[in-house]
Amino acid sequence: MFAYNYSRRNTRGVKVGNMEIGGAAPILVQSMTNTSTLDTDGSAQQAMAIAEAGGELVRLTTQGVREAANLQAIKDRLKELGCDVPLSADVHFNPQAAFEAALHADKVRINPGNFVDAARTFKKLEFTDAEYAEEIDRIRRSLVPFLQLCKENGVSIRLGVNHGSLSDRIMSRYGDTPAGMVESVMEYLRIARENDFNDIVISIKSSNTVVMVNTVRLLVQTMKEEGMDYPVHIGVTEAGDAEDGRIKSAVGIGALLHEGIGDTIRVSLSEPPENEIPVAMMLRDHVTRRASAPLVKMPAEVKPGEARSYAQHGLPSKTMHIDNAMQIGQLAADIDSYVANGGIQPITMEIAYDVTDLDELRIKAGADFGALLLSGYGSDIRIVDPCFDQPTLDRLRLDILQAARRHFYKTEFISCPSCGRTLFDLQSTLQEVKKAVSELGIEGLKIGVMGCIVNGPGEMADADYGYVGAGPGRVSIYKGKELKIKNIPTEEALPALINLIKSDR
Repeated sequence: MFAYNYSRRNTRGVKVGNMEIGGAAPILVQSMTNTSTLDTDGSAQQAMAIAEAGGELVRLTTQGVREAANLQAIKDRLKELGCDVPLSADVHFNPQAAFEAALHADKVRINPGNFVDAARTFKKLEFTDAEYAEEIDRIRRSLVPFLQLCKENGVSIRLGVNHGSLSDRIMSRYGDTPAGMVESVMEYLRIARENDFNDIVISIKSSNTVVMVNTVRLLVQTMKEEGMDYPVHIGVTEAGDAEDGRIKSAVGIGALLHEGIGDTIRVSLSEPPENEIPVAMMLRDHVTRRASAPLVKMPAEVKPGEARSYAQHGLPSKTMHIDNAMQIGQLAADIDSYVANGGIQPITMEIAYDVTDLDELRIKAGADFGALLLSGYGSDIRIVDPCFDQPTLDRLRLDILQAARRHFYKTEFISCPSCGRTLFDLQSTLQEVKKAVSELGIEGLKIGVMGCIVNGPGEMADADYGYVGAGPGRVSIYKGKELKIKNIPTEEALPALINLIKSDR
């Protein structure tokens, strides 16, 4: 461990096993196993691999009471192996599993979208104010006993909201919006504060970097207005794999880290979980391991992901250059000054690097340009690095612009990182889907590849088509949120997806 001299948002510290999240603690990196939580040896070995890679917390899916109870056996096996990494239980749809997990885990993640509310059906519901208040009381009656159990056992809680798993109740009143995602968390936070339970970490995630960054900013603002200072876990969910997953994660996570937001991070890749840790550490260290991180502030009048209105079409671009990423705060200030003095040319932001490893350049440039682009700065970007040829740098430029939702030039794949709920081999399936869809030669498509239904149908809202695990050896095919082909054998799923895409062209 090393001490960071980094201007991070002040948050309360939360103990998780032998670690702390928030407070004065360094930013913690974590990952999640993709083994069955009933597989004691396999789960322990994978948790060890994550810890040995530098992961400081390991999350395991606990979809049922049996899986939650087996956390104790996994914990005991890890202790035998000399590993004391804290374990977090991941619960969806099953409060009983959360109660059991609180007897064994160091932290329990519950999802406000499905802890008490029924599984979403995407139906519009109507509530009077009195009926809505009763719904909150219903949450209170279920949540308070869980808070009490966690307090008795010294267990912390993660309130984890995903863009794809808001309840019908929240969506009916707020829509599938950042405001709805934030309110979903705030309902639970208010009840926790009423009951003097404060060992809470919050996460709000989306596969869309603009939605994710905008929502986390709104969460931090809302908490401040209500006198709360809980630590925040950040990540771009379902980021994908390879260079796309790394760049999208760097753009979203980097934008928030540059603003001093984030107490713990996960890079969600559709790869072996230990692969996530070096990426997360590099991203964390790039932004925070410096004398003074240049904080890029979000202008209130500019929506994330949108260029400022000063850029008039038809005018030549004005290039603003900095010699290294340490100066991005100055670059933002220079653009502000240019605009304040009446500048109307589109701005190309140029940053020079001297990085020899392409993955490292992807992560660093993604984080730096993500901080600028998602705060409304600039119309275009240019990456300068003498270690790479121009075609490589041009491709990286396009990948960053697409990750920041500024320009789409290729198919985007939204795919989860896999976990114990996954109902097929996600990594090999993703490669098969990528190959088959790429052969169609259709630009600008968004394809979701999801291992199960927890986020699948909801995240389809940001995808044109979805391939979602429905059961062992079974897959369902979606168009947007609409279920088009239900519960077909895995071997029939990819041809069905391709035929559906072709039929819509």
